[in-house]
Amino acid sequence: MQTLKIGTRGSPLALAQAHETRARLMKAHGLPEAAFEVVAISTSGDRIQDRPLSEAGGKGLFTKEIEEALLSGRIDIAVHSSKDMPTVLPEGLQLSTFLPREDARDAFIGKRVKRIADLPHGATVGSSSLRRQALIRRMRPDFEVVMFRGNVQTRLRKLDEGVAEGTILAYAGLKRLGLENVVTDLMPLEDFPPAPGQGAIGIESRIGDRDVEAMLALIHHVPTGQALACERAFLAALDGSCRTPIAGHATVSGEKLSFDGLIISPDGTESHEVRLEGEAADATEIGTDAARTVRARAGAKFFDGWA
Repeated sequence: MQTLKIGTRGSPLALAQAHETRARLMKAHGLPEAAFEVVAISTSGDRIQDRPLSEAGGKGLFTKEIEEALLSGRIDIAVHSSKDMPTVLPEGLQLSTFLPREDARDAFIGKRVKRIADLPHGATVGSSSLRRQALIRRMRPDFEVVMFRGNVQTRLRKLDEGVAEGTILAYAGLKRLGLENVVTDLMPLEDFPPAPGQGAIGIESRIGDRDVEAMLALIHHVPTGQALACERAFLAALDGSCRTPIAGHATVSGEKLSFDGLIISPDGTESHEVRLEGEAADATEIGTDAARTVRARAGAKFFDGWA
């Protein structure tokens, strides 16, 4: 039996996601832990901490080195946070498998107050996400929003050091790290919609690697895959880079899928929303149609400032 090599970033959250993947594969196939090797790979996105991703090169900074290892055969699968995945993958690779989605909401962590609404006028809030920054500004134009790069632990340390009075992180990541206790409030989906893919672990593999595909098939969660197909289609049709504040969330119930999408200007002053429903089997088409609808509502000038 050959060892299946699982590639991942080296952050505590990325490793937790790789370990969850390993545990599910062990259970599904009755294999011991020794049948798997978790390979931590340093990425450009982890090393660049002094500027926003939109200025440094976008989402691909978190996947480039891992995908190179996958293409070369140094690893057999790659485990990612789905919201970090570009919509266009390198030739020969596929985002083939999704684990059951965690809670997709964002979580507020306040240093002195529990809710973001309770922060004083002019308070400083830290976030590296353009989407979160825009949504924060929409809620409270008086806030000063500062860049918060780094892994979860780094951002929490910055909060403790007083760099900001509050920050917003993905609730799913905090749960996977056992850090639910730091959350002071959860942001409602209708007021603070998540990034496409948020809360879902995605597994990338080589197209045509049938042995790996057979192993992954047993842990793939079909409803999550359908939801992500819709969200990623919405993202791809609009832009999908780190320059565009985009939110999107699909839910699947039986054979039906419901999708809510939003585009918002970086300063939070203008936003356009869309809601579509349909058959889960048509997930990609629903996401694409939603993007077309919201683009028509916004008009061409809305996107001029995103370049």
